[in-house]
Amino acid sequence: MRHLSQLQKVRRRAACAGWLLGALLLVAGCQPGGAATPAEAPVVHVFAAASLTDVLPAVVGPYRQRTGVVVRFTFASSSTLARQIDSGAGADLFLSADEEWMDYLDDRHRLRAGSRVDLLGNRLVLIAPADSALTLVIRPGFGLAAALHGGRLAVGDPDSVPAGRYARAALTSLGVWQAVAERLVRAENVRGALQFVARGEVPLGIVYATDATADPRVRIVDVFPAESHPPIRYPLAETDRAAPAARELAKFLLSAEARGAFAAAGFIAPASPTR
Repeated sequence: MRHLSQLQKVRRRAACAGWLLGALLLVAGCQPGGAATPAEAPVVHVFAAASLTDVLPAVVGPYRQRTGVVVRFTFASSSTLARQIDSGAGADLFLSADEEWMDYLDDRHRLRAGSRVDLLGNRLVLIAPADSALTLVIRPGFGLAAALHGGRLAVGDPDSVPAGRYARAALTSLGVWQAVAERLVRAENVRGALQFVARGEVPLGIVYATDATADPRVRIVDVFPAESHPPIRYPLAETDRAAPAARELAKFLLSAEARGAFAAAGFIAPASPTR
């Protein structure tokens, strides 16, 4: 019985200690100016084009550390993301690799009015595996088909992926689209096209300059003339269900700090819109 009594005392003391610790934690958590707990931290869901997979988390990193805002990313082709948002996916911000898929959501009233802005620009390049010795100058009628040597050309699917649409526009304007149209590997996004070349599965591919410089397994053969395709713009907008914290993150992405980080990764200022 004495042992049982001692055990009961120990249990009572532990219970009191646990109650006291819980009370102290509660008081500490309610202190004015105290850091927000993970459960209280604002969460912003960002849907972004696959070509931003590496750079966007790095750019947003300092902002997350300063503010405590939780930023969750979903990367895929702009077409896939736009359709998901239209179907009700929980995105607060959408960063597209072209204007058409942002227009798609705008036409369906899925964007917060007045929040759309052109954030970034990019360049279109022809790439080969890093150990390839191929040289090729991009100009009207250039020998792209012959340079494939019976292989295929990796591009984002021109029917849906922005990088693929830019590639088709460029090759059409240069007069070589028909020569390679039946020899494409159509990737689901630009990073997929990059991987086909990086793994040596195809001799050539067309991607954004920032994708090419981010992967040492490929090299840039040449840069497409800017006038050969529509300007590459990355529009940013809040969705119609965006949380208040999304607006502050959007402001940060437009700041000089963020623009400097994007420029360091090879992105350029967006061309002035013609519309």
